[in-house]
Order: sequence, then structure tokens, then C-alpha cells
Amino acid sequence: MDTTWQSIKETWQSVKDFLTFQIIPQDDKSDFHFDTWMLIVSILAVIAATFVLRAIRKFVTRNMDSADKLKFESIFKFFNYLVYLTVILIVLSTSGVDLTAILTASAAVFVGIGFALQDFFKDIIAGVAILIDKSLLVNDVIEMDGKVGRVFEIKLRSTRAITRDDKILVIPNHLFLTEVIYNFTQNHAKTREHVLVGVAYGSDTKLVERLLVECAREQKGILKSPEPFVMFNNFGDSSLDFGVYFYVRDSFTDPRIKSNLRFAIDQAFRDNGITIPFPQRDVHFYQSNPIDFNKNPNNAALHEEE
Repeated sequence: MDTTWQSIKETWQSVKDFLTFQIIPQDDKSDFHFDTWMLIVSILAVIAATFVLRAIRKFVTRNMDSADKLKFESIFKFFNYLVYLTVILIVLSTSGVDLTAILTASAAVFVGIGFALQDFFKDIIAGVAILIDKSLLVNDVIEMDGKVGRVFEIKLRSTRAITRDDKILVIPNHLFLTEVIYNFTQNHAKTREHVLVGVAYGSDTKLVERLLVECAREQKGILKSPEPFVMFNNFGDSSLDFGVYFYVRDSFTDPRIKSNLRFAIDQAFRDNGITIPFPQRDVHFYQSNPIDFNKNPNNAALHEEE
């Protein structure tokens, strides 16, 4: 019996020595130390936090569509890191570890990291704002700095869009808060587009209107409803300026639709005798005094040649 009890005491002492083993030993300058049991408790706390966070993520995203779910999960990953750090600090604090010295020593480092990562945090905040107000969604067509692209991925830090030239446009999320971004499809999929054209003075304006409407109605890709319409925009310097206005469902491909419409308009005008003018200028020279060729030998020689 004594032998068994002695064995139990030795085993318990070994476990106790293992749990109290100082992975980071205490020095003379501070009371900080990190024992094995603190590591085990921290790991268990992180595992428990992982299960809780996973349950929260499933609960929140259960009714979200795929686009919003992807954005939420990207932002939630960053939130996970903050939770893990908080859990570890709480575990250490409740275990008797004085965190004041650690936080004081790390303050300068945190300030430096904060300045270095300020744009990174601005991107994260912008990503959260995009998720909340839904100002940007996957498949939206946007224009930024003269570049038009279709959004295909929204991440925590940046948004990716493919341009009409099949190039990838990477946009930091904070630009959506500081820059003016045109979203063609925020309200609905269809957008109004137009093609401008000028005709010569003296042209039959009613015929021009009819031809433009017919070309727009027959063009593939232009919606029948709302119907295309024509506006007489201005009396230009060299032409009567018209615009044919129409709606398309896919504004990302509207340059091709506009090109085909211009081909059709040009052919219709040729068939009906409508002229598209080009700028012309008449230059008049007014001479107040007659030219005296006798005073300028060069002008006299030129006069003789004529």
C-alpha cells in the first residue's frame, strides 16, 4: 500500500513539475514567466474559441447569398485573429501573468506597426463598409479613373475587376471611400447609353430621326423596352447635332453595340442621301492698302511669274 501511494505521489510530482516547467523562465528584472500549464490552457482556450467562432459564422451566414457570404467570411477571418489574441491575453492575465511590462515594452512597436499598416486597416474598414451598405457586389460594372471593369471578387483588402481588355484591375478597398466610383449596375442591370451624330445643314431632320430610331430598334443588344428615342441636341458649327438614346442590359459590352449601331447609321444615311459633314472654315484676307510690288522685289518677281 505504501509502495502504491509512493508511486502515485511520484507520478503527481512529475506531472506537477511538467506543468510548472518554465518555458520562458523568470529573470531578475521582471516577474514575467511562461509555464507549461499556461501554454496548455492557452491552446484549449483557442480551440474553444475556434468552435464558438465557427458556430457564430454558420449562424450569421445561413441566410446570406454566396456573394455576401464570401465577403463576410473574408472579414470574419480578420476578426478571428483579434479574438484569438484577446483570448490569449485574458488567459495569461487570469493566470497571474503581469501584462503591464509586456504591453509597455510593445507600445513603441505597436505604434510603428500602426503607422506602417494604416492603409491596410483603412482597406479593412472599407471592406466592412462595403459588406454593410452593399455599395458594391460581385458582377457589378464599375468605372474608376476612366477604366471600366466587371467585379468578380471582393476580398478583405482589395477588390478585383476584369476590364474590357481582359486585364485584371486590383482596387484597394479604401478607394471606394475616398474616390468617386461609377457603379453602372447598382440600381438595376440595364443602363442608358447613346450615340451622337451630326448631319449637314439642310438635311430632313424628321427623316434623320426616323432613320436613327429604326437603326436602334434593329440593332442586336438594344432593349425594345424602354424604346430608343432621338434628341436634337444642338445647332453645331458645321452640323445639326443629334443623339440616339437607348437601353442595354449589359453595359460591359456596350462599346461593341455602339460600334455596330454606328455602322448601321452610316449605311442608312448613305442609302437615304443624308450627309455627315466634317468641319470646314472659310478664310478671308482683307487688305486695307493695295500691295506695291515695286517696293518689294520678291513680290514683283512673283507677280511677273504669274
